[in-house]
Amino acid sequence: MTSVSAGNPLAAADRLITLPEGLPSLTLGWEALKFARDYLKHPNGIRARQWWKYTPEQARFILWWYALDEDGQWLFYHGARRLSKGSGKSPFAGSLALIEFCAPVRLYDFDPKLPGGCKGRRVDMPLVQIAATSEKQTANTMRQVRAMAPKGSRIVHDFQLDPGRTRYNMMPEGTLETITSSAASAEGAESTFIVADETEHWLPANGGPELASTLIDNATKSGSRMIETANAPKPDKGSVIEDTYKAWCDQENGKTRGDRRILFDARIAPPTTVLEDPAALRAALEFVYADCPWANIDAMMTRIYSPKAKADDSKRKYLNWPTAPAGAWANRQQWNRLARPNIQVEPGERIALFFDGSKSRDTTALMGCRIEDGHVFTIGVWAPGNSHKAIDEQGEEVSIVDVDAVDAKVDWAMDTYDVAAFFADVREWEGFTKVTWPQRYRDRLEVWAVPAGKVQEPIAWDMRSKDYDFTMAAELVEAEIREGAFTHDGNPDLTEHVFNAFRRDGRWGISVQKESPNSPRKIDACVCMIGARMVRRIVLSAKPKETRTGDAFFL
Repeated sequence: MTSVSAGNPLAAADRLITLPEGLPSLTLGWEALKFARDYLKHPNGIRARQWWKYTPEQARFILWWYALDEDGQWLFYHGARRLSKGSGKSPFAGSLALIEFCAPVRLYDFDPKLPGGCKGRRVDMPLVQIAATSEKQTANTMRQVRAMAPKGSRIVHDFQLDPGRTRYNMMPEGTLETITSSAASAEGAESTFIVADETEHWLPANGGPELASTLIDNATKSGSRMIETANAPKPDKGSVIEDTYKAWCDQENGKTRGDRRILFDARIAPPTTVLEDPAALRAALEFVYADCPWANIDAMMTRIYSPKAKADDSKRKYLNWPTAPAGAWANRQQWNRLARPNIQVEPGERIALFFDGSKSRDTTALMGCRIEDGHVFTIGVWAPGNSHKAIDEQGEEVSIVDVDAVDAKVDWAMDTYDVAAFFADVREWEGFTKVTWPQRYRDRLEVWAVPAGKVQEPIAWDMRSKDYDFTMAAELVEAEIREGAFTHDGNPDLTEHVFNAFRRDGRWGISVQKESPNSPRKIDACVCMIGARMVRRIVLSAKPKETRTGDAFFL
């Protein structure tokens, strides 16, 4: 469950720089940096033929990639560098492949006198693989390897390497190779390090996810690791880098278990960037390419503004933005620029509440909206848990949400804030929305969900009969997101659900829906956000309350 907090962190998907801050205290990364300085030369670019020197952010990635805990175990089991086009991903990957092939980057002993507090040893029987779903994809990185370790070079001489076009051998039993085979033929190799190249192109159609799974299994059984390189992918294509980014977001948002983590390196243009504004675009490109002294910003802008260039491609390739899929309800950048995670809604403030509940199929959510300024904040998002079980209509045992926890959080919200109105969808929570909660709270509410008619309801707002009202609310919030008309708390669950929502062209206009009825991607917090904004508007438009007559009063 996610609850309101003054320190609620910005959703991982909203971060513009994803590397951990600072430097690790224990790392073999200094051994890697020293090896590259002593053995490698830049094959091209502004430092061509000079001894290798990593940029500050490249060096920081390496120091974190080789970070260890006090037991000598890797802090990160998997890595990914999703950077803009022209960020030097292939030369970096080539250098790292040679480091894993030859350098002392396995722990020999701890030594506090050395930088990083660790002394390294070389990898036993190294099997370094540069992998992709096609030979063309591995060509760039392997080309860099050949240029850094040509015949007659110091590294080839000192480590007895036998260079080839797609394979390097090391005496007595070492191999650095490219692989493009199917998952079946790749299975079983005792890889010591893997570069997964251009994983934005590793798709279900070409067997990419299956190959990635096989390679990770190969590395895991020997305690080894894999690094991906990629540009921002086309959305919702099932690419490997998209799945890795989602896993990293879950990790950073506290949704995963275990201490071993993913190291994800991305630098993303600010969501406020307007592509059509040359000054804003230049500032964004300078931010994204701040660690790339070779980048030609003028040439990039010329390309972006070319009549043949597609805006979505430019956003992915140069701004490192994961663009929204076709049919998505909200634009990612427009939503992200509304995030204000440091805003705190204080106890006693006047708010509106909206609740959308499910017992087992979907998540349950409770959102608040401050009456004064319309700021949206997350009170709770609950998923069905394995610790709570029930029997469904088919007689099968299913996981359900913690009903007591939800009820307790509703009670907390009602006691903490001045709740002007509380609307709640009825389905699966009818006992609470029509009986339990009205008995507790009806006399505190200024505005009722159904204030007039044959059956008046303080809280129950049955969405099955409110399609017109909710569609109007969804259309208005969609426009408000585009216009930047309100703020939200940047809650990871809310952000995820907003990005999961697709446009539904219904009888009354454009509403929201899941990608498909059985999609595991939930949108319930998004529904509640729309509802909370709607309830606030109803409160603001309500007539001054006069003396009650009976149990209801009218707007």
